Amino acid sequence: MIIYGKQVCLYALKEHKQSIKTVYLAKKGLLSQPLFDTYKPKIKFLEEKWAQSMSRGGNHQGILLDIDEFEETPLSQIKKGDFIVVLDGLTDVGNIGAIVRSAYAMGADAVVATGVKKLRYSAIIRSSSGALLDMPMLINHNIADVLNELHQVGFISYGASMGGKSIEQMNFAPKRVLVLGSEGEGLSKRAKSKIKESVSIEMKHSFDSLNVSAAGAILIHRMGYAVR
Repeated sequence: MIIYGKQVCLYALKEHKQSIKTVYLAKKGLLSQPLFDTYKPKIKFLEEKWAQSMSRGGNHQGILLDIDEFEETPLSQIKKGDFIVVLDGLTDVGNIGAIVRSAYAMGADAVVATGVKKLRYSAIIRSSSGALLDMPMLINHNIADVLNELHQVGFISYGASMGGKSIEQMNFAPKRVLVLGSEGEGLSKRAKSKIKESVSIEMKHSFDSLNVSAAGAILIHRMGYAVR
């Protein structure tokens, strides 16, 4: 799997040495001397045109990595956590990456993507600034099955909805699930039929809604600390 971009690649080089297969450099001086010495046997220099080809025209910033494929975490393992973020039909890898980054930074235990059959994990690694490399994640198409399994082991699910109870007024169960709807459609009917409570972010000014990744960050932060 190819990832690219200076920030995410440097994070992977520093924190996930065992996953690095090859380091491709299109510019000199991108790596500190210690990193260069560490990875010297795996470094290959390449021309700009080949870097552009490998990144499919993306902003590679002179560095690309060939790393191990991302391994999904089974739901049986995810169920052992306390705070799970479930994505209901989200497809934009930029938004998903931003949510993964917030979830990892603010203490969620895993992310489950539902309503989709596959996602480009390499793109999510980039858009999460490498956080996905440390965040358990799974794709399971059927959100009803996922929520049923989580409910069976004591989780309470909370769905983000403009008509929900203000999150500022709530305390959350110790084992909790935050469900975030898709960018355009919001929560699906199937998700709504399974969610135990709906929550919302109170707006100070008249405005329709926040971007899903911005709303997700606020909700994740609140649910990470307001536990009854």
